[in-house]
Amino acid sequence: MRRLEKIKKYITDSDYRFLVAAARGKHRDIPDEEYCKRLFRVRVGYEPDFMHPKTFNEKLNWLKLNDHKEIYTSMVDKYEAKNIAAKKIGSEHIIPSYGVWDRFEDIDFSQFPEQFVMKCTHDSGGLVICRDKKSFDKRNAREKIELSLARNYFWSNREWPYKNVKPRILVEKYMHDGCNSVLPVYKFFNFNNGGTILQVIHGDKTSEERIDYFDEQWHWLDLHQNFKTSEEMPAKPKKFSEMLHYAKILSDGFPFLRTDFYEVNDTVYFSEFTFYSDAGFERFHPDTWDMELGNRIILPDANTI
Repeated sequence: MRRLEKIKKYITDSDYRFLVAAARGKHRDIPDEEYCKRLFRVRVGYEPDFMHPKTFNEKLNWLKLNDHKEIYTSMVDKYEAKNIAAKKIGSEHIIPSYGVWDRFEDIDFSQFPEQFVMKCTHDSGGLVICRDKKSFDKRNAREKIELSLARNYFWSNREWPYKNVKPRILVEKYMHDGCNSVLPVYKFFNFNNGGTILQVIHGDKTSEERIDYFDEQWHWLDLHQNFKTSEEMPAKPKKFSEMLHYAKILSDGFPFLRTDFYEVNDTVYFSEFTFYSDAGFERFHPDTWDMELGNRIILPDANTI
């Protein structure tokens, strides 16, 4: 909802009400293509052409509507994604899991250390961080997790891979580096026709959030979206080259795939796969980047997928 507040002043009240309902998974009676077109017009700001897509946002929505490989469902499942990534880059780069459960009441919290993370396997936002078990509010955690379990993340942005992910609860190791209260996130945009760019997020999902973009040579790009950028150039992570290498391995064979990593105490850890960054509904500034990044994606023949 924070993102919607940022654009509220630029759109009509009717469009804002539509966006709020969309974020809550409403409008299920609207066909996927029609729904995506309306969201696109309001959030990205121009009339999309899904028949002949050219821009980055158009092509992501084309993939949403047309490319439905079964493996994609496993890749967006936060538990299954770990197994997929481990086979390609090694289990030492996977955040350790304490277990996965169907129901909150089945979890035995006594088996966990003082710090841990709970998240739902099927969505974005169902996250609970325990930094101290003595003060852990299990009731609030249960309310948040069960609300997330009841939600089908597909309906908000019609991202097909999420439609059939089984809702489960994943508990994993709490990762920290001793320096940052919130770990920086390194999100690699991998294209099948033009290399990789990196999105670096500091203060993720906090009031201090800053998002910057870099190319493969760590050049700070004149590119931003509807988020604040850093006032000074962020420091290059020690393991940048290693992350870039793993990003290329994990994304091989896909028209577009975002691969996310953390760097913790000089070790690279895989975070998640994302097929449609910002669901294909985020404006670029300058807007020429929408076309520039779109040119880096060669779409498959619709008759072969």
